[in-house]
Amino acid sequence: MAIIKIKNLRKVYKTHKREAGLFNAVKSLFVRHYETKHALKGISFEVQKGEIVGFIGPNGAGKSTTIKVISGVLFPTEGEVNVLGFTPWKDRVKYVENIGVVFGQKPQLVWDLPPIDSYHLNKDIYGIPEKVFNKRLNYMIKLLDIGDFIKTPARDLSLGERMKCKLVAAMLHNPKLVFLDEPTIGLDVIAKDKLRDFIKDTNKRYGTTFIITTHDMQDIERLCKRIIIINHGEIVYDGNLKHIKSKALSSKVLDVKLLESKDHFKLKGCRVLKVGKYGMKIKVDTNVTSIKKVMDYLVDNYDFADLTISDPPIEEIIKKIYEK
Repeated sequence: MAIIKIKNLRKVYKTHKREAGLFNAVKSLFVRHYETKHALKGISFEVQKGEIVGFIGPNGAGKSTTIKVISGVLFPTEGEVNVLGFTPWKDRVKYVENIGVVFGQKPQLVWDLPPIDSYHLNKDIYGIPEKVFNKRLNYMIKLLDIGDFIKTPARDLSLGERMKCKLVAAMLHNPKLVFLDEPTIGLDVIAKDKLRDFIKDTNKRYGTTFIITTHDMQDIERLCKRIIIINHGEIVYDGNLKHIKSKALSSKVLDVKLLESKDHFKLKGCRVLKVGKYGMKIKVDTNVTSIKKVMDYLVDNYDFADLTISDPPIEEIIKKIYEK
């Protein structure tokens, strides 16, 4: 069942430009030169209940504009948006009871109060029963490991600690749909894993739908089966992550551990990315040279202790799509 239905969504901004200097600043009060920016150029897509969707693109591509329209913060210029049966900007009061939003750089906790006070405030705002509130809060505290600092004022928390506390604040009322913007920003590797586990566990336990925008491709690979890629206000890909990896990849990366120091490797279709005293990393264009041929070449010319074959990082695949 589709809980988000977007059809021909457009958003146009009208801005003005002026040259630097006091004279031009005064002149712009009377004469302005306007230009039109098309942030969204008629995008359409649907999201099914219980999906975790990665919504990605370069800076200025239209990600934030789309999320703000869907969450009811912005009015679109044109198009149809139906989320959970609501038109977000028209049914805002009833609509926000069903969604959770975490924007990486936006305040969501009361700055001078500890997060635990913000949680109790949210409990009263959303009318969460005491028993249900305590059960959800204890579950989230344990899973995200935030028990040591939820009683510390928000201003004294690190960026990573605040991010985890903000996620709890957004999830306490058990929303059906959650928008996450850069959810792992400022987190160390262990904390990132905990937060990803929390998202997956919440999705499985409650059927919560997540829309994730991020520049951390590890978040996308670990959490999302489906991705939507937007660039210049247009959707350039919407589909399965595995499919795009299999279609876009025409290369492999070989990490070779050598028993002796050698720094030359010349084979058609291969490019040495990194050379160390006892190892090297090689990128192989499989359209030109097969992995078997590379392996034969290594066996004939090198004594090596170990070899691993992997796909290029997801960032490289996404970059190729942007360029196309």
